[in-house]
Amino acid sequence: MLVALAAISQPASAQSTWEKLEHGATIVSACAGDIVQHCTGVLPGGGRIGDCMAAHLADLSGDCIKALAEPKPAVLSDGVNAKTNRISNSHLMRFIEMYLAGLDPNTGDIIAECYGSYAIPKIPANKDSSPQALVAALDMKKLKAQYGVLGASLNGPKLWIADWFDVEVGTVRQFGGMQLPWTAQLNLGKKIDVGDVTPYAPVTIARKSAVNWNKGTKVMVLDDATGNTWIMKGFQLGLKPQHTYVAFMAAGAANFKKLPPGWKARVVTLQQDNLEVPEGGVATILADEVFNVYDKTGPGMSNSKP
Repeated sequence: MLVALAAISQPASAQSTWEKLEHGATIVSACAGDIVQHCTGVLPGGGRIGDCMAAHLADLSGDCIKALAEPKPAVLSDGVNAKTNRISNSHLMRFIEMYLAGLDPNTGDIIAECYGSYAIPKIPANKDSSPQALVAALDMKKLKAQYGVLGASLNGPKLWIADWFDVEVGTVRQFGGMQLPWTAQLNLGKKIDVGDVTPYAPVTIARKSAVNWNKGTKVMVLDDATGNTWIMKGFQLGLKPQHTYVAFMAAGAANFKKLPPGWKARVVTLQQDNLEVPEGGVATILADEVFNVYDKTGPGMSNSKP
């Protein structure tokens, strides 16, 4: 996958030709037309051709996608032997998620394995599972190379809004100074970076976990134009927080400047538990304009709609 992209972009020596790259002529011949079409004028070397190809994944031919995916498994399989853990007292826990992206040769979609700090063995008393200094030191390019994947990206830091949740915990991997367990698998479509999302556009994430917002918890919800209600699960802090959760909730609907037509935002105090158990192990989520994350509620997702 990424190794193949690197092979396209980095000659083995000064005298190398496309046909003599590390992974041979198969990849080159399968992707030659794509390179000409999308990357003409891009100077080979330093990963530039690979970066150009990655930016045009949605436009690549099926033969090229298949060739790029085949040198290594299309996606990591860190959730194969996952076990369920319950995380209690999680409301306003600070966390991050790391995503390692691979290419599914069957669909051409980017599939990202998710690793969450909220699933570490012991959450500190201060509820900070992702210390600022360790998060700030993360190097996405090094992580991308370390794991031989198509991309590495960060979600967060965020505050977890739900009160408790069950999470599938799989393989633990090293991310800088943190060891984070696998927790889910996200379909990113044609994008590599989890932060490169279209606001208010639903995506699916494979997870079997139960998530619960307790009766009496105050939450932000979005009502879309088709009658669905979305409940905030993660409040975006980022590496340089622009506002606090308290201030955000106090401002309510005034926070939203780019809601799609027919959408509205509300702050509600839950009149009953909102227990989410995604039907078929696939949850539907979306991000707002500042990358707060929401889960769909109602039939197929949760027992109620706030």
